[in-house]
Amino acid sequence: MKAAVLREVGGKMPIEELTLRPLEAHEVQVRIAACGVCHSDLSVQQGVLPVAFPSVLGHEGAGVVEDVGKGVTSVKAGDHVIMAPIAPCRKCFYCLRGQPTLCEQGFTHMFTPYAQAGSDAINPGLGPAAFGEQTIVPEASVVKVDPEFPLEIGALIGCGVVTGVGSVVNSAQVEAGATVAVIGCGGVGLATIQGARLSGASQIIAIDRVAERLEHAKGSGATDLVDASSGDPVAAVRELTGGHGVDYSFEVVGLSATIRQAYDMARRGGTFTVVGAGAFDDMVSFSAANLMVDARTIRGCVFGSTDPLRDFPRLVRWQEQGLLDLERLVTKRISLDDIDEAFTEMLDGKGARSVVVLGSA
Repeated sequence: MKAAVLREVGGKMPIEELTLRPLEAHEVQVRIAACGVCHSDLSVQQGVLPVAFPSVLGHEGAGVVEDVGKGVTSVKAGDHVIMAPIAPCRKCFYCLRGQPTLCEQGFTHMFTPYAQAGSDAINPGLGPAAFGEQTIVPEASVVKVDPEFPLEIGALIGCGVVTGVGSVVNSAQVEAGATVAVIGCGGVGLATIQGARLSGASQIIAIDRVAERLEHAKGSGATDLVDASSGDPVAAVRELTGGHGVDYSFEVVGLSATIRQAYDMARRGGTFTVVGAGAFDDMVSFSAANLMVDARTIRGCVFGSTDPLRDFPRLVRWQEQGLLDLERLVTKRISLDDIDEAFTEMLDGKGARSVVVLGSA
């Protein structure tokens, strides 16, 4: 099989020939049909998020089951599946409290080699390793979907869509009529905007520095657009909300500066949610007085507070019912050879989501 391999922080991802290791119990071999190029992959390539090298990235994937290991009961060869980066154990402290995204074992498979390139063991960076023709994942990370559902769209559900929509409906639980601000209008930010529209928000303010992304935000349901490159976005949001701020703000960038902006955009007694994956050494400051006096709720949100078994099927259903428009999130379809270029475009703030298309079902 062929895959794009990242061997060091900041490196390119040339296509290499890999050999999959044998399947173990409770594992699934998947032939990849499509994979979204997510900002979290860029964060790994830039050294913000840690993985074991050499790695194959691509964690927003969908495909067709090729084979299953001993004990696998939820899928069989020929099934169409969406893959999740996390593989919840359903037994640990957090899983038993209904928080599978915080599973104590959910990310261990990311550090277990799944293939060989000559004498080098290749790791599945961020889990699915979907920047390749085939992969091996735990059974717990695959969810079977209707074979009629397009896998190019299904791939987006595996991370960006469920993270963005989930941050609204699962984590913040935005109610109809609420006011919302979203900082960052890449793929996850656009999904957050669509989640706010789905929830019946009365005002959805999109904030970004790139005009093209703001236009995508408008098409996804934003009622107001704020160009953060031309003035103070906090002041602009407050002006749009009668000076009070929004009921719910979402930071989908992962930087301390924009996290602080999201905090300041939320009204007193409002809620702000951090969705973007930031660096461990990028610190955010709030005064002790503000935290008490303003009575805001601060929420962190991992993977949209998602349970893949619950949320993947309902996102498919919402797309089929026209409640979501996930095709709008795709700005380019590319091949494995184009991944480095797609990463450069992410750094430049171009487009919403590139999708690597590896083949039809």
